[in-house]
Amino acid sequence: MTDQHVLQLCEVSLRRSGRVILDHLDWTIDAGQHWVVLGENGSGKSTLLRVAGLSLHPSTGTVEVLGEVLGRTDVRTLRTRIGVASAALADQIRPQLTAADIVMTAKFGALEPWWHRYSDDDRARAVELLVRMGCGHLADREFRTASSGERQRVLLARSLMTEPGLVLYDEPTAGLDLGGRERLVATLDTLAGDSKQPPMVLVTHHVEEIPPAFTHVMMLREGRVVAAGLVADALTETNLAATFGLDVELTQNAGRWSVRLR
Repeated sequence: MTDQHVLQLCEVSLRRSGRVILDHLDWTIDAGQHWVVLGENGSGKSTLLRVAGLSLHPSTGTVEVLGEVLGRTDVRTLRTRIGVASAALADQIRPQLTAADIVMTAKFGALEPWWHRYSDDDRARAVELLVRMGCGHLADREFRTASSGERQRVLLARSLMTEPGLVLYDEPTAGLDLGGRERLVATLDTLAGDSKQPPMVLVTHHVEEIPPAFTHVMMLREGRVVAAGLVADALTETNLAATFGLDVELTQNAGRWSVRLR
């Protein structure tokens, strides 16, 4: 994909019941980039990810993903090329399904294994991905028996099942304890450091959750872009203050960021 953008949003706006959720937003993701999207609750982060994942149409603007333009392509096929992990997806999964089935069914973008036929190779790949995410022991266990951190790892494995061209993670660390959060951040960092992996987008509220290998950041406030660019350039105290409406002190140590109020 050297001759085209992985994702390109041009003048994208979204309005619901007279409320502006996304406001004339431009965003381009190229191969080799991994983005963090930061902002307060209600800033439009999750909505932006739903637009990028082709599960939500904007009111205005154009959306191009993996060389296809929304409105001119079969989104059912294109969605199988986009990996997704989110709380909304977790809520849709039947708790009695095994972890291997949850990962495997991503091949067809399904939620139940009996809707399609799967091969032994499909199941082997699902188990391989679970092992890679550090939860191979869950392959034959029901989803409901896994811890919150383990469930997120299963969803990470699922997001990679189809060898996607783009992966979207909507607050994967939400609800995790310190150990679960740090293990997940480390896993995302490892993925981002692998040149064979597709571009990833991570939505979070917290700079502490930015994996060191992520390259870019977008900061939103009330559906508008405050700043976007390389993490080293755009993640500043001034931009954080404008994003969250707070006077903050930003520090970095061993590749990880932290922030506190002044």
